[in-house]
Amino acid sequence: MVSVFKTVLNTIPRPILIKASYWVRPFISLWLKGDRFTDPIDGKSFRKMLPYGYEVQRENVLSPSTLSLERHRLLWLYLKNETDFFSTTEQKKLLHIAPEQCFLNRFRKQKNLTYVTSDLESPIADVKADICDLPFEDSSYDIIFCNHVLEHIPDDTKAMQELFRVLKPGGFGIFQIPQDLNRAETFEDDSITDPKERTKIFGQYDHVRVYGRDYFDKLRSIGFDVQEIDYTKKIAPEQVERFALAKGEILPVCYKH
Repeated sequence: MVSVFKTVLNTIPRPILIKASYWVRPFISLWLKGDRFTDPIDGKSFRKMLPYGYEVQRENVLSPSTLSLERHRLLWLYLKNETDFFSTTEQKKLLHIAPEQCFLNRFRKQKNLTYVTSDLESPIADVKADICDLPFEDSSYDIIFCNHVLEHIPDDTKAMQELFRVLKPGGFGIFQIPQDLNRAETFEDDSITDPKERTKIFGQYDHVRVYGRDYFDKLRSIGFDVQEIDYTKKIAPEQVERFALAKGEILPVCYKH
């Protein structure tokens, strides 16, 4: 199973994987039904979850039902338990860069949201656009989600500036990235072009850097007020295991004042 998933991830283009997953996941979800793990997004439980990863496969991380990963479930729990994202009746405009399948239809159904998705290549995005040149007016959105995107962008400074530009004063964004918290400084090297070498060094063939702890300060340099939230510390250890979360993952919650 692990070798099959690794081969699929490294050989089939992501837009094709996204389309194919809609057909495959109901069968896998039924096959893996059980009671060891629970996906908090839809409440379904499984005897095991699927492996995921390009260079190194992580066991029991990909939900068979929603296709959520650790980061998605952590974000969901934070929004549900620590914000009024799901409960407020106030109308909000949400921009979702590179929308994830596990959130897409759920956010679209929220009556309090004007929900806009954007990506350069994703087949499920509403607006095809470059994150470094977003086709939206200044201060357009109350909330922005942009998760596991910036590590793909050569000019991440420009992308961050665009996110700041289109966010309303008083709004917030959550910009998750794969991060090595043992590394003080972000590492990038444009001379590494071989896909296999990039996967080995950056963790994925289409990543251009490995973010360190300085990621948060870079967001602050753009103008964001950043809260570094280790939300797994607020969740009981047995729930961290049941929800298949990544212990110690930091949520960068960014505000514009």
